Order: sequence, then C-alpha cells, then structure tokens
Amino acid sequence: MSKNGLILLTPTSIAYTGTSATISANGSVTFSAVSNVTLNGVFSSDYDNYMVVQIVTGDGPAPYMRIASSGTNQTTNYTLQYLQVSGTSVVGSRTTSPTAHWSGTGASAIPGGSVTHIYGPNLNQPTAFRSVNVACDPSNIVRFLDAATTHSLSASYDGLSLFPSSGSALSGRVAVYGMRK
Repeated sequence: MSKNGLILLTPTSIAYTGTSATISANGSVTFSAVSNVTLNGVFSSDYDNYMVVQIVTGDGPAPYMRIASSGTNQTTNYTLQYLQVSGTSVVGSRTTSPTAHWSGTGASAIPGGSVTHIYGPNLNQPTAFRSVNVACDPSNIVRFLDAATTHSLSASYDGLSLFPSSGSALSGRVAVYGMRK
C-alpha cells in the first residue's frame, strides 16, 4: 500500500445507461451522455473515508449522487443543507428525505466540478458527505455550492451512482480516492 494520504481506487465494475462509460487505466471513470453511471466496489474495509472528484462537461444538467450496495442505489433517507452563491445572490436551504445526495454544481450551471468527502460509507453506521462545487453558467456567472448531507441508515455501502438533476444526460469524469487511516 502506498504511503500517500490519498489512494486512487479502481471500481470493480461499472454500470451505465446511455452512450458510454469506461474505466481508465488509472481507475477514473469517463462517461458520455449517460442517464446514470454506477461505480461498484469503490468502498471497502480498506478505508473509512473517501474523496470523490468529478468534472462535468458540455451543456447539460448538474449531477446528483447516491450511495449504492451491490449495484442497488439507496434512494431515501438523505438530509441536505447547503449554501449557494451565484453572482451577488446568496441562498441557504435545508431539506429532509430527498431522493438523492446533491453533489452537483448548482442548478443547471455547468461545466463545473466538485470535490465530495464521504465519511464511513462502508461502515455499519450513518454516512456523512461534504461537497464543495463550482460552475460557470451560460451567462458566465460563477456559482459556488457548499453542501453537507447525511444518510441516516446504519448500513454498509460499496458503490456510488451519478445521475442528472433533470432529464438531460451527463458527460464528464469521476475519480474515487481512499483516505489512508
């Protein structure tokens, strides 16, 4: 095992609906025009905490993210709180029990990217998420979103899934890193 703090992980498999998704030689996943892409086998007992880095390209919707177990997405029991800055507007919100963890770039403003820290997804306890996202919308207004999410079930998960916040398809790249204990 490397001595570095973050270890790039290769999914054991991926599943997707849409045009294409591939695992690169280094372990990141590139996807094009997909309505969902699931990375299986990225969370394990080797690490307690993870970092997910994603970039979304093109003119499409922002991505949402769900945790998954054996390829089955967890679609309930998320609580979200966020702060979004767009131009000179600042908006904060809290929701309970939405259907997905928000890890996108805010509204439909892309291209953009995000870094999400995931705490304990493979442990038999509730999972916590913290995302920092940035995007530039078509009128060149930079958007910044800082979001915290919890998933309240005490269960172990091994994967994650990205899907669009609206009906359009996603294109981009995602990489999952394990944080050394």
